[in-house]
Amino acid sequence: MRINGLKSLLVAGFGIFLLVFSSAVMANEEAGEKKLDPAKIIMEHIQDSHEFHFFDIKVNDTTEMAVSIPLPIILYSQKNGFDVFLSSEFEHGHRPYHGYNMEDDKIHAIEAGVQVFDLSVTKNVVQMMLSLLILCVLMISIANKYKKGLGVTSAPKGWQNAIEPVITFVRDEVAKPNLAGKYQKYLPYLLTVFFFILINNLFGLLPGSANVTGNIAFTVVLGVISLFVILFSTNKHYWGHIFWYPGVPVVVRLLIMLPVELLGVFTKPFALIVRLFANMVAGHIIILSFITLIFIFGSMSTVAGLGFSPLSVAFAVFIYLIEIMVAFIQAFIFTNLTAVFIGQAFEGGHDEGHH
Repeated sequence: MRINGLKSLLVAGFGIFLLVFSSAVMANEEAGEKKLDPAKIIMEHIQDSHEFHFFDIKVNDTTEMAVSIPLPIILYSQKNGFDVFLSSEFEHGHRPYHGYNMEDDKIHAIEAGVQVFDLSVTKNVVQMMLSLLILCVLMISIANKYKKGLGVTSAPKGWQNAIEPVITFVRDEVAKPNLAGKYQKYLPYLLTVFFFILINNLFGLLPGSANVTGNIAFTVVLGVISLFVILFSTNKHYWGHIFWYPGVPVVVRLLIMLPVELLGVFTKPFALIVRLFANMVAGHIIILSFITLIFIFGSMSTVAGLGFSPLSVAFAVFIYLIEIMVAFIQAFIFTNLTAVFIGQAFEGGHDEGHH
């Protein structure tokens, strides 16, 4: 089973290689004799977009057909009101539509002075909604099995075997050590955060998908939600230590301790935001960097490009396998630190819970 699983991962890794290979080749062909721009290629793959673009098929010497899934464009301006159409109308930014133009996946009005509000459904939004749907369907189906007695009076079956140990791990290794007697109150939130991040992390490794957790807007929303949970979990003992730290001279309290402690309230969720975002973006950049090295060497010499290809692909697959592990680790770290910060919010809560 482990060998089959490893083969599947290797196939997925080579799928990423083929995806990036075709996209990079097409970008190089479009540029003609222009110098290859690895940074542009990499950024196009990790940024949000108005379509799921997989690759281009060259029809003839002058025509290419894009294999992509267009997404809805929803725009509003005071002059034109609401306008809804598919992103394919822009033909990848090659032609305007309804008075709008798209450059580098940014939509603006052709007429000067017209402000455009972009409410479009991008690939990050679609994939996030798909992840949420999968999470709800998976958990509800498992819960229904437990209601019927499967996994309670008999051995768990199907996805129960995979999900139950993870839920138990989060409960015993994350919630209980940090929240003690109050862990049941926060366990639903911690489990939701863990599985939602994990599913999006794993989806982001599929060829042609969006790197949702590598989008700072996504991690900011998660961090802000965790901040509200932390703040609503505080008590007077917590705020007392921030505004009037005991056993410290008054001048030190007001000039040093108070600003530092208030800043610490916001740096905790900020650490959650940056940690998840940076780690998930870094992995994708490293994988794409190894692939683009093929074309960098190839631009210098065809022999050099072909000779470096096996080594580059091997490193890319290796990093890809590590990224699968990182997907689980980052979901755990975000959840664990959230539990730690919540536990710190009700200082003395551990003793109360045990009591």
